[in-house]
Amino acid sequence: LSTTSRTDIIFFCSPNNPTGHAASRKQLEQLVEFARENGSIIVYDSAYAAYITDESPRSIYEIPGAREVAIEISSFSKIAGFTGVRLGWTVVPDELLFSNGFPVRNDFNRIVCTCFNGASNIAQAGGLACLSPGGFRAMLSVVDRYKENARILVDTFASLGLKVYGGVNAPYVWVHFPGSRSWEVVSEILEKTHIITIPGSGFGPGGEEYIRVTAFGHRECILEASERLKSLFS
Repeated sequence: LSTTSRTDIIFFCSPNNPTGHAASRKQLEQLVEFARENGSIIVYDSAYAAYITDESPRSIYEIPGAREVAIEISSFSKIAGFTGVRLGWTVVPDELLFSNGFPVRNDFNRIVCTCFNGASNIAQAGGLACLSPGGFRAMLSVVDRYKENARILVDTFASLGLKVYGGVNAPYVWVHFPGSRSWEVVSEILEKTHIITIPGSGFGPGGEEYIRVTAFGHRECILEASERLKSLFS
């Protein structure tokens, strides 16, 4: 952040897609302080917070002062399989103000009410079911299953001598293939194993030499993919 120029809006996702990394408390404290000093607003995406297993904050609002500089957004997509249904939420604190003292919440409400008529009744009913005691337990059970899938994938790539990131606090595994172009790695895996992965370069130039692998899938498919990958790269 010391080399980052001032900006009005900071988009920040933790746990991160595609790397699977979750920001530490110290890192988020530095982010909040940067926003406070520069008059920036953080838009904090916590869609994967349910996957956090260590002491990493699950919400930006765990950080003192964050309510004065941050909007937090989240979703049922990654914790309840609502990717196509599209149901989420946004938190805009009363303390978040523009430089002239006008509440950001008021502008946000005006824009949303003008451009969006709200989630469908079916989506809302599904969200309420997820938040019921039984639904919440089932939802967390699914998250645990995906976390175990991620562990299997991490162990698979690590056993092949590859550097692996993520897969602990997120359902994504970020794998480094030194000296290789990410699209070439993706193509080889697809052609020789029929497994779909995502080229890191698709997320920006910093993703070159990396691929992203997702833990979303049935356990038997993850185990089969593991064996195919070992056969290809051993």
